[in-house]
Amino acid sequence: MRVISRKPLYDFAARFPSAINSLNEWWKKTEAADWNNFADIKKTFNSVDSIGDNRFVFNIRGNNIRLVGMIFFERKKVYVRGVLTHPEYDALSDSGNLKTL
Repeated sequence: MRVISRKPLYDFAARFPSAINSLNEWWKKTEAADWNNFADIKKTFNSVDSIGDNRFVFNIRGNNIRLVGMIFFERKKVYVRGVLTHPEYDALSDSGNLKTL
């Protein structure tokens, strides 16, 4: 898969330097993957959830970080839409604004 929009990863790592290794691990696994469907993602990241509209939420670093990505399987591309702390994700989810990512 090709990871597009890496800026959210860099921005999050700038805010939380201790997250750099976990985000790099996610990126390396994702770049090495060849996903064709949700089941394939689950083989790489068991805790991933689908939230609709081609969006998937990855739980990173013991569920402390939530990465929202749009995945287009036919194009083999993952667009990073946002990287959030768990409380930030919950606030966005509770407000019904996850689709803005």
